[in-house]
Amino acid sequence: MRHMLSLFDLTAAEIERVFAVTEDLKTKFTAGVREPILPGRVLALLFEKPSLRTRVSFEAGIGHLGGVSLFLGQDVGWGERESIRDFAQVLGQYVDAVVCRAKAHAKVEELAQFAECAVINGLTDYYHPCQALADLYTVREIVGDVGDSKVAYVGDANNVARSLAIGCAKLGATFAIASPANYSFEREFVEKLQSETGELIETTDPREAVAGADAVYTDVWASMGQESEQERRAADFADYQVNSVLMSAAPEACFLHCLPARRGEEVTDDVIDGPQSAVVQQAANRMHVQKGLLAWLLASQH
Repeated sequence: MRHMLSLFDLTAAEIERVFAVTEDLKTKFTAGVREPILPGRVLALLFEKPSLRTRVSFEAGIGHLGGVSLFLGQDVGWGERESIRDFAQVLGQYVDAVVCRAKAHAKVEELAQFAECAVINGLTDYYHPCQALADLYTVREIVGDVGDSKVAYVGDANNVARSLAIGCAKLGATFAIASPANYSFEREFVEKLQSETGELIETTDPREAVAGADAVYTDVWASMGQESEQERRAADFADYQVNSVLMSAAPEACFLHCLPARRGEEVTDDVIDGPQSAVVQQAANRMHVQKGLLAWLLASQH
């Protein structure tokens, strides 16, 4: 049984295959064709955290492919009314795949351990692989070969940053991250990343990270669950705002953000609404890439 809990679970060739399927399906979608290649398949959306893009993109995507979705919120009692093992074993009898959006990555790992269906990480505290796939597909559309590109990330080395770093490393791209010293990648993660082919640049200087980049990326300074740290983080990241001055160091780069954005904090309006911004294209690609992922993942199991 194949799962995707992080991009470490996919090879570079498999990522490229997902992108190839995505391109085919997106081209057909743009032409008005929604090819029902997964008729009768059932996708469960098991969410502990609120969502716009992840929920709607997966629900719309499986619908385009001919399948159906079931949204499972707190009412199903995941990990509360019964053990995760019992829950996962039963749920796997009903559905073909589960997209899980959880607070703790360990819960998704335990779900995958016992579920007799594919499990896709829709976001955890440690990884956000579907977001990173869409991000890198967007870079591919704008730049061309991701392996020849430099992706710069400015801000907290969070779940999005980790997933982007893995994707860049697998595809041979350069990933540069600028973070305050106390917000950088853990050494264990960096050591694991070094087994891949891409180059990692870590710095505390945003201009160094952004210089010559093909894509400049940022995210909120305080993610869901970190609201109590908002004031301290705002002070720590004050010099890490992506604004027109910083973007001038990468005049040809596209600007990316996983959204939702805190305008005026990590990014200014003139950047996110400006000519370099690709955030709407990036958000749209969540649906297209996840359709490619579902088509590849489920087709390989039957």
